[in-house]
Amino acid sequence: MTRADDSSRSLEQQGNGPPPLTSFDLILHHDGAWTHEGVPFRNIRLREKFDRSVRYLPEEKAHVVQIGRFRGLIDVEEAGFFVRGLDPEHGTIELSDGSDEKLDVASLRPSARDGALLCQVKRELAPGGLPARFSHAAQAEFMNAISEDGEFVVLGGQEIPLPKI
Repeated sequence: MTRADDSSRSLEQQGNGPPPLTSFDLILHHDGAWTHEGVPFRNIRLREKFDRSVRYLPEEKAHVVQIGRFRGLIDVEEAGFFVRGLDPEHGTIELSDGSDEKLDVASLRPSARDGALLCQVKRELAPGGLPARFSHAAQAEFMNAISEDGEFVVLGGQEIPLPKI
């Protein structure tokens, strides 16, 4: 083995891509709380940073937290993303990772845990999309956009029929 072989091998070992995925007992709970090794995150800025850093890796079919080059597997109880806000004028939702997308009303369903609204998001990452759970505030905004007869939600100036939930 030549010295060049040694140096190229050490570059491969250092890795130019992200480090391998490992689990480190980080849980994103159904209510949006984070725990590490059973200890809840108390620092709000840390929780917000982790919320914005959630990614879904389609190849691995796994949720991770990615901050810079660091990434680690997370256990997701119900949804890896949370609906933080609703813009009824444009029919879009704001997600916990900082992205916005159009609300797919037909995908709405209640959580089996407690009845909170869930919808499907990020359809480009997984067939059928990934679940996102509405925060209390976002769910209240959604309820305010429902017609008086309870049959439609008004988004982007259109009446969209509500699914039977």
